Amino acid sequence: MHFADHPARRRLSAALDNLAVTFRGMTAHPDEHNCECHWGSSEELSLLKTPDVELEPDLLRRTWQAVDWTDHAAVLRRILPQFATVLVAGRTEPLFGLEEAGYSFARGRWQQWPDDQAGPVREFLHAWWAQSLTEDAIVPAHQVFVMCAAASGTLGPWLADWEKQTGYLSDRHLAAAAEEWEYELLGDSLPWRVGWYEHDEEEMRAELVAWLLEHATVRLRESGASADLQHRIRLLGLTGDDRWTDSHWPGHRY
Repeated sequence: MHFADHPARRRLSAALDNLAVTFRGMTAHPDEHNCECHWGSSEELSLLKTPDVELEPDLLRRTWQAVDWTDHAAVLRRILPQFATVLVAGRTEPLFGLEEAGYSFARGRWQQWPDDQAGPVREFLHAWWAQSLTEDAIVPAHQVFVMCAAASGTLGPWLADWEKQTGYLSDRHLAAAAEEWEYELLGDSLPWRVGWYEHDEEEMRAELVAWLLEHATVRLRESGASADLQHRIRLLGLTGDDRWTDSHWPGHRY
């Protein structure tokens, strides 16, 4: 993948190249198997045990979406260079949201891999997130955020990057995220599906709300966000009747 001369793009390009080098020659476990009726044929399975052969898009999608691999980590390492490139290009086509792709990373427990493997994965996620904040990338920033949160099981690093990355474009992405998330947050729900049992949905929601209340107010105003959206984020700081009876309650029904 070739990027124009832009620091965040260069960083992302280098991260993708590093994934390709790091995971070159990787294969699924020789004894790996899956149901021919629900996943794919034996011929397709053999491709996962063959290194460095590009998978056709539907096979790649079925592979990262499958939840029943015996050794998901090995399967993930096999597909990672191609998977990451497809993610950045916005061609993953998840059934629900991009968190699905993140949970494929989580199932692989990539953070427990040796440093020379986990490091390139971490750098890819941070490089993609940085690029999404600094330009109008193919995949909207709030979707990249959700993917990174689902992949890592934490919001902290991604919120810290967003806090540091100020300016009109990053603030505009924040306004788009607030617009996307306010309905679920005002209903005391996380705005994306938690598909990995080790992740704490309520803890994530509380952390996201606290961060928005602390950091979003000024940035939403500076981004030109509507007064209505600014009030909806303000309402996250109220609970119970104070929230529902506020004159700016948007009338959401849950």
